[in-house]
Amino acid sequence: MSDSLEALRIPDDAKERVRLLFMAKHVLWGGGMHPEDGNHAIYHHEVRTTLESLGLNLQFANNYKVLFEQPEADFVFPLLNRGGFVNSEMLIPLLCNMHRIPYLGAMPFLRGMGDDKSVSKLAAAHAGVPTAPWFCFRRGGPVLEKDLPPAPGGRWVIKPNASSASWGISDAFDWNGVANAVADIHGQGHDAIVEPYLDGYDIQCAFITIRDEPVPLPMLWYEREDTQKLWTYYEKRDLVQNTEKAALKRFDHAEFAPQIEAMARKVAQEFVPFDYGRIEFRLDLATGDINFIEINLNCNLWSEKVMAKAAAQAGFNHADLIETLLAESWRRSALIAG
Repeated sequence: MSDSLEALRIPDDAKERVRLLFMAKHVLWGGGMHPEDGNHAIYHHEVRTTLESLGLNLQFANNYKVLFEQPEADFVFPLLNRGGFVNSEMLIPLLCNMHRIPYLGAMPFLRGMGDDKSVSKLAAAHAGVPTAPWFCFRRGGPVLEKDLPPAPGGRWVIKPNASSASWGISDAFDWNGVANAVADIHGQGHDAIVEPYLDGYDIQCAFITIRDEPVPLPMLWYEREDTQKLWTYYEKRDLVQNTEKAALKRFDHAEFAPQIEAMARKVAQEFVPFDYGRIEFRLDLATGDINFIEINLNCNLWSEKVMAKAAAQAGFNHADLIETLLAESWRRSALIAG
């Protein structure tokens, strides 16, 4: 892992020349909590102010319509990932491809691989990384008990296959409970992934790309009081009072950190080029079991979340992180010299 990195810089002439379109649901919100999306609105406002502090040639949009015809932009920074419909994370990259405009983050197929939890687990397994058994009950397909993955503890976790921030997560302790949870998710228009509940801690492995190479940032973990408790969307968005203490801390365990970093590197290579992302593992400290959970491409860049916190451990402030991501992507897109 990298404890010290040198931030990449955008030349002054490129800051003026390159017309950057920043797209985020709450880019025009003005700061503060949102009644439905909570701290996501604060996050979008913070990224906007950071971009402004860099002196870039900026345009802003909070919907997809700006890309339905050729925009007057040279590069797109997409944070409009949760568009209110299935697979919305791929729409901006697809529209950019149609207009031949480069953008920050992975190409559409890779975004789809990353946001489809089942397919990302296939990629991890292909890379030789341990992954607990799972099954994805696709909407419109059969929901059969024979496909239920084993859960030695008798507890399953059910969530939308493309959920973010634990939206729609629940647990069950028998097939009827699983089937009802799957039906609820299908009724909301989503596929449902089912896997055994894994006790332990979430280990977060953030990556940024430097010279086409995914570089791991210092790993972090949530040191929780109650590892048996499911975290909900409302807790992660600060929309309800969360009484559980869960500190995000540096993870440098002498035995497990090197093992997890090696696994994370293997997973990251399956998704190159992706600019930035977060890979999550579940570690059971009692048994030493490590399992890949998910990869989140174009993950949250808020200063209070994993990516920025990990970058801070490597000596980056928020502006350093954003400028480095843009500088690398602009170099790869031939907007600046490399």
